[in-house]
Amino acid sequence: MVPVISAPPGRRPLLVRGCAVAAVSALALAACSDGGGGGSSAAGEPVDLTCAVDDYAADEQFTSPEPMEVSMLWTDWPEAPVKDTWQLFDEIEERTNVRITTTHIPFSDALEKRSLLISAGDAPTVIPLVYTGDERQYAASGAVLPMSEYVDYMPNFQKYSEEWDLTGMLDNLRQDDGRYYMAPGLQEVSVPTFTLIIRKDVFDEVGAPAPETWEDLRTGLELVKEKYPDSLPLADGFEGAAMLNYAAHAFGTVAGWGFGNGMFYDEASGEFDYAGTSDGYRDMLEYFHGLAEDGLLDTESFVAPNDGTGTVIEKVAAEQVFAASGASGTVQEFATALDAAGVTDYELLQVAPPTGDSGDTVEPRNFWNGFMITSQAADDPDLCSTVQFLDWLYYNPDAREMLQWGVEGETYTKDADGTITLDPDHSYEAYNLNVGSTTDIKKDLGFGSDVLAGSSESRALKESYNQPEFVEYVDTVLETRTPRAPFPPAPLDELELEQASLLGTPLKDTVDTATLQFILGDRDLGEWDAYVSQLESQGLPGYVDLVNGARERFAADNG
Repeated sequence: MVPVISAPPGRRPLLVRGCAVAAVSALALAACSDGGGGGSSAAGEPVDLTCAVDDYAADEQFTSPEPMEVSMLWTDWPEAPVKDTWQLFDEIEERTNVRITTTHIPFSDALEKRSLLISAGDAPTVIPLVYTGDERQYAASGAVLPMSEYVDYMPNFQKYSEEWDLTGMLDNLRQDDGRYYMAPGLQEVSVPTFTLIIRKDVFDEVGAPAPETWEDLRTGLELVKEKYPDSLPLADGFEGAAMLNYAAHAFGTVAGWGFGNGMFYDEASGEFDYAGTSDGYRDMLEYFHGLAEDGLLDTESFVAPNDGTGTVIEKVAAEQVFAASGASGTVQEFATALDAAGVTDYELLQVAPPTGDSGDTVEPRNFWNGFMITSQAADDPDLCSTVQFLDWLYYNPDAREMLQWGVEGETYTKDADGTITLDPDHSYEAYNLNVGSTTDIKKDLGFGSDVLAGSSESRALKESYNQPEFVEYVDTVLETRTPRAPFPPAPLDELELEQASLLGTPLKDTVDTATLQFILGDRDLGEWDAYVSQLESQGLPGYVDLVNGARERFAADNG
């Protein structure tokens, strides 16, 4: 059974951590300079550090023998700014003898401010909230350290990478010199964050099949349209990028937020092809164009600039849309809007991404946000302690629980079976827990912060704060869907990266424009060959050769 949110009498709006997911560095291609990252004796070899704590081990408390400070870049979320009352930093210092000092940047332009600080050499030591791909530009310039050379001092990172079967994925982080420059967030389980959310009660009312496949969904939408002729039953709300991202895998391609550099690895040929010219991409466009043509797709949700909220939520509340893209937080937003509109007896279902001709494939397992260390730290005599501290902070289970929930016995209790219960005098409004209590553990104490909490999580920790319906969604995806294997690494060197940007950016612009035109009917799919020719005239063959050459070189150099 996949998640069902019902409307009980008098239910209160459920608030969750914001699910605004940015497609950052979509065109980023792996690259780094040969000289990037200080403190290394040779490319790919571990560094030799002098450590004040020489017996530090996994699952143990790290405590610096001397008081020390570690500077960190801190992104300020408008709904949860840092307060003097925050217990978070004091608790970290009490446990580790390390004080985190913060340099603040606003959420609204965090990426730009981060880039300026790092480029100018003014950034603090630790750069958190780094997603895979973000590090490549800084690796190329030597602005950050190669974290792969410091893992010998990170026993928690090593342990959970191995236990959660993530070590092979680390190879996909390696740059042209064979090193990786970020320490990623580790997730014991990984499922698509965004998927399809349906009004299950309405689908049941019209006799629609469960949307196991995209054809099942079409059948259901047709039945909904017949019952509610004024509706446009399917919507995205993220300019099409979310829906095309999770739909593309069923068609054997990549699209939307997942388009990346546009390359798709063909297992049969052993080479990369350009996704935007593939048969699977065309099949996907034909499918969605058919929905638009038959009045089953809210085309406004594919073109209206929007952060995923606003008009689609309003249409769901007005019962003009009955299926839409979203995450677990979106389910709660839809429920809140339906409650406010006076809709009763509804059921919202977060379904596993529908399947298609390419089988039950969904997006590959991936890392979550991690951290970089700026290269100025290479000569810091406390570098080993800094690395060990970060290993504890990001990967130690006790640290992860503290960052999410606070202090056991004060802000929460934990049963013998591991069940976590928030203290009655504390609230966690982001997850609708004890709403109305005097002290919120996130807003008032700093726990559950968007900067540190959530980066690395065991399955048990992830389930401890999510709704039971989301846990069922995770179970369903893990039982019925297969993550696509990661593509082989194809990192470019610094010169190639510049060339790839000059070629890849206009190619992607052409694909993005044509994708919407084909779906909306502004361009006939009979012009497909002309579209492919347009891409070829923009240098597509050279771009594909560039990436395949990088793949071959990396394989030869790194086995």
